Amino acid sequence: MPLYMDIHNLDEGTTAEDVAKAHAKDMETQKKYGVEYTKYWVNENGKKVFCLAHAPSAEAAEQVHREAHGLMPDKIIEIQPELAEGFLGGVETNAAGAAVFPGGGADARDPGIRTILFTDVVNSTTLTQSLGDEAALAILGMHDTIVRDALSALGGREVKHTGDGIMASFVSAAGAVRCAIQIQRELEKHAQANPERPLKVRVGAAAGEPVEQNNDLFGSTVQLAARLCAHAQPEQILVSNAIPDLCIGKGLSFEEVGEVALKGFGAPVRAHAAAWKQAN
Repeated sequence: MPLYMDIHNLDEGTTAEDVAKAHAKDMETQKKYGVEYTKYWVNENGKKVFCLAHAPSAEAAEQVHREAHGLMPDKIIEIQPELAEGFLGGVETNAAGAAVFPGGGADARDPGIRTILFTDVVNSTTLTQSLGDEAALAILGMHDTIVRDALSALGGREVKHTGDGIMASFVSAAGAVRCAIQIQRELEKHAQANPERPLKVRVGAAAGEPVEQNNDLFGSTVQLAARLCAHAQPEQILVSNAIPDLCIGKGLSFEEVGEVALKGFGAPVRAHAAAWKQAN
């Protein structure tokens, strides 16, 4: 059965308890329409709720809301289950069905904000030409190992392998930046030990909500993270403007790069480089 996510913009004064009551009414009504609302994310600061449902159609999912409580979504999109798991998986739900941070208790609600990170091996195509297939594959394998070890250590979820890089999702923006720092430091150690086999990587990261302007899960955030990665210099970690704000008080340092022109974005985007050679 297709999987859908909808977005509700909350009226001023709506509480998490109000949302929980509405979800309970959905649960009472959904079977009639062959729908299963599985969980929802409450972003209290942004006044938004994102609901996840298996449904025969978007109309059936909306009909449950209409009959249960009349709180209609502003948008509903069909999403791929494996992407939903990659971006948003690993969370628990409280008794009310709200997604919460693992081990954080019933009130540690997960707002659904994710940081998307891309790595990209610099000159991956010329590696094959200069070193041969076998040596190039070994170097790319070293990248995969270093990145996956960092993801495992710092709470990242691999969404997909891109051929010459990896896309990953983080609940914590600081966790994503620390992961990028670990990747660059481990690659630097590798380069010092293997000067004849240089392996340099660009990293880009951006943070955002599940449903944005694009009718795609994390569509704008994924696009921005990928473009920042492509724009980054070798060995650089380039992040969106939102990430330094999300990392305040976390002991991370950023240098403002200024506005950069990125393909697919009508206006220049403010970017920052995460310091990693002298970061704590």
